[in-house]
Amino acid sequence: MEPQLPHSVTDSVATVVIHHPAKRNAMTAAMWRALPPLLGTLAADPAVRVLVLTGEGGTFCAGADISTLQGSAQEAQGLAVAAEEALAAFPKPTLAAIRGHCVGGGSQLAAACDLRFAEEGALFGVTPAKLGIVYAASSTRRLASLVGPSTTKYLLFSGELIDAERALRTGLVDEVLPEGELGGRVTEFTRILVSRSQLTQAAAKEFADGRTDRDDHWAEQARGSGDRAEGVAAFLERRQPRFTWNVPTSG
Repeated sequence: MEPQLPHSVTDSVATVVIHHPAKRNAMTAAMWRALPPLLGTLAADPAVRVLVLTGEGGTFCAGADISTLQGSAQEAQGLAVAAEEALAAFPKPTLAAIRGHCVGGGSQLAAACDLRFAEEGALFGVTPAKLGIVYAASSTRRLASLVGPSTTKYLLFSGELIDAERALRTGLVDEVLPEGELGGRVTEFTRILVSRSQLTQAAAKEFADGRTDRDDHWAEQARGSGDRAEGVAAFLERRQPRFTWNVPTSG
């Protein structure tokens, strides 16, 4: 099968798979280009409430497939950054489910997700220093927001790989699961996310990502949504809430 990004939607969860097993799921130029429009389609689908990004088999993503990047290094980096920014801008919760190597462009994509769950044995690295590449400012800032300046410098200065436990300690990942338990935990957690208020999630995502200039917008959304009244009623009636506010398809 050609390198691609197969996807599916089940129970309101969209799953996108990085599929290039011949090269440990390295991203080809075509895959980088395909990701933003695919994310746009899934963001506009009201049936999608959560997005999971994962890799085929036992590897998340080993970075960029250099052999397919025929332009300059700057052009190649531009493709990766555009895909990263599209993933970061996805308006609903995103979760990277990581097994094996998550290196280079793979770490770039994982960092752009809201949450990262990893299996024991996963390895993480940001490796431009091995290639003489200047890591993009936006990507560096995003990494630093997760792990802090010191760990960002450690990763970028050295290009060395770190294990899942160190990634957990530094904030690069949110949970580490024993071998064989990652899939079940991701299913369990995404069901939780699907059951929660999209209004709360969308506002929290904006605020946590640094966009704090839309308090009035979200206050207006809250007043008109009915989610608060439904949440309180469900709590008092001891039942699961049925939230109705959806992320606008226009973004």
